[in-house]
Amino acid sequence: MALRVLFIGGTGIISSACADLAVRRGIDLTVLNRGHGTRPLPEGARVLRADVRDPASVDAALGDERFDAVVDFVAFTPEHVAADVERFRGRTGQYVFVSSASAYAKPVAHLPITESTPLRNPFWQYSRDKIACEELLAREWRETGFPAFVVRPSHTYDRRSVPLDDGWTAVDRMRRGKPVVVHGDGTSTWVLTHHTDFAAGFVPLLGEPATIGDVVHLTGDEVLTWDGIARRLGAAAGVPDPQLVHVPSEVIAREAPDRGPGLLGDKAHSVVFDNGKLKRFVPGFEATTSFAQGAREIVAHHDADPALRVVDAVADARQDRLVERFG
Repeated sequence: MALRVLFIGGTGIISSACADLAVRRGIDLTVLNRGHGTRPLPEGARVLRADVRDPASVDAALGDERFDAVVDFVAFTPEHVAADVERFRGRTGQYVFVSSASAYAKPVAHLPITESTPLRNPFWQYSRDKIACEELLAREWRETGFPAFVVRPSHTYDRRSVPLDDGWTAVDRMRRGKPVVVHGDGTSTWVLTHHTDFAAGFVPLLGEPATIGDVVHLTGDEVLTWDGIARRLGAAAGVPDPQLVHVPSEVIAREAPDRGPGLLGDKAHSVVFDNGKLKRFVPGFEATTSFAQGAREIVAHHDADPALRVVDAVADARQDRLVERFG
């Protein structure tokens, strides 16, 4: 009998690849979402329409159905997780919470990062909320046996997403011969994971009893500098030697308050991940998409769709100001 799995979400960067692979591997997949996603769901997935923040609509859509595994890709606060616990208690053999590697305390005292690296992020509320969600689930597992399992992705991308803070604007600047701002001195290390690689590690974890009560992070193994990330995007865009200007992260955070928490609480610090625990759960797992390849996919996809090639005038002007000061 096929594994019965419920995805809450299903059309995001991570969840879309997981849904596609789950169906291709014969999982009986149900996806519950509002139907507003930009990424298509695979043929073969059963789709239920509901607003997960509206309990009545979720209850009407799900009835009293049970699942071997439930994955919530859109739970961000303890309130979201607490609602899931009450809804799925006794109705699933595994509840998977998608947390975030941004929860690890930065700067990291010892590299590589393992699942036992302490969790703390005084800069970013998003990360603090994820930590609080994990703590709630740990209590539920210890005290009531709720079958929680936590997965921590790092920076995961697909062809629609440009993994620089100013997105396509930065690539467009390269093509216009304008300098591009890189935080810090460009040498801090970062790990990017293609969403199909994430799915290859994630889908085999579904319904696995050994995961219950545990936590694992799921990232690629390729370690790049931020200069290296920018240069690979430039090469893919036909600019093999883009002009890069280094600006202190604290300055960027003041200039772009919306970007500051994620920068100071995460991206400004070097990361390297030990994926040994994941590979014990999923023997043979290997991330196979290099960022050089991923960058080519990103640029080709944007070049094929003018609607995606959006230049943010505010971000563009901000980069000009920072280049004038630090270039």
